[in-house]
Amino acid sequence: MPAPDLPGLITADQTRVTAAHIADWQLPSGMIPWFPGGHADPWNHIEAAMALAIGEHRAEAEAAYQWLVDCQRPDGSWHQYYLEHEIEQDKLDANVIAYIAAGTWHHFLLYRDQGFIESMWPVVDKAIRFVLDLQQPRGEILWARHPDGTPWSFALLTGSSSIAHSLRCAIAIAQELGHERPGWELSLGRLAHAIRHERAEAFSPKHRWAMDWYYPVLSGVISGEAGRAHLAERCGTFMLEDKGIRCVSDRPWVTAAETCECAMAHLGVGERVIAEQLFRGAQAMREDDGKYITGIVHPDLVLFPPDERSTYSAAAVVLCAEALEGTSPAARLFSDHSFLPPIIDIDPVDSEAPVAD
Repeated sequence: MPAPDLPGLITADQTRVTAAHIADWQLPSGMIPWFPGGHADPWNHIEAAMALAIGEHRAEAEAAYQWLVDCQRPDGSWHQYYLEHEIEQDKLDANVIAYIAAGTWHHFLLYRDQGFIESMWPVVDKAIRFVLDLQQPRGEILWARHPDGTPWSFALLTGSSSIAHSLRCAIAIAQELGHERPGWELSLGRLAHAIRHERAEAFSPKHRWAMDWYYPVLSGVISGEAGRAHLAERCGTFMLEDKGIRCVSDRPWVTAAETCECAMAHLGVGERVIAEQLFRGAQAMREDDGKYITGIVHPDLVLFPPDERSTYSAAAVVLCAEALEGTSPAARLFSDHSFLPPIIDIDPVDSEAPVAD
């Protein structure tokens, strides 16, 4: 599958150059750090693996997935942050762990490699079981566990929204391989109910952060007209003219990753003009060698973090380019959720969903 080509926004050659930059920073183990000498977290590592596959680096992408296979814990989890030869942060973040399902399904959609998806199934199955063990009766999923197994006391809307998307991907993988997971479908319905109807009560308030605003739409939990209305509510708070999306509401700090993710959220509810506007803004953070600046503070054009270019920022750009171009077999994964398994409309008060099947 050729790299995305969007005339007037980004060329296929530019997309390939950006993917090559991610590959250049990948370690021999397969781990993809944020930047040379920095740490990796499995969520952004998977995002980068997807970008490698989109940018015609299939072998490097599969090496990235193998790194996850090699360091998965027996309970199905991964730690929060890894350095090249050690664990930096040993927390077990549910959202980070669930994302393996999104990456696996994306890779399968691109290549239809039955051997790959079969080999990844035990990894995905264990990860999802770990995550769903943190689901609360109201439907939300607690943020994390401490390494000793003690759960954190609160849930995050951004994380639970991303988990909902990953869970739909996990169900799709199970269906492809002929495994029945009705408990996962019920858990997804309960989680979606909490996101749609119990946000104020179920999730720790993080209204300052743009991700807390657009992730319920990016994940496909809030869609259609409701999704458009949801984005419109705080668009004026987070969109900085034609520059992109502020990471936080009280600072003019525009980031490439948030800008491209929000673009995909708008694309998913049919607002292509806004999506292209945002993607165009992100290109102001592109450098001649294909790297992307993590963020810029306006109007002084100060880089923040100082001098940082990050693989996860580059990966978000590549994924957004794939979604906007729309020709890849995986292009709809973050912009049109109708082809994923449906979300069951369920009220957690009336249902107790089993986690393991």
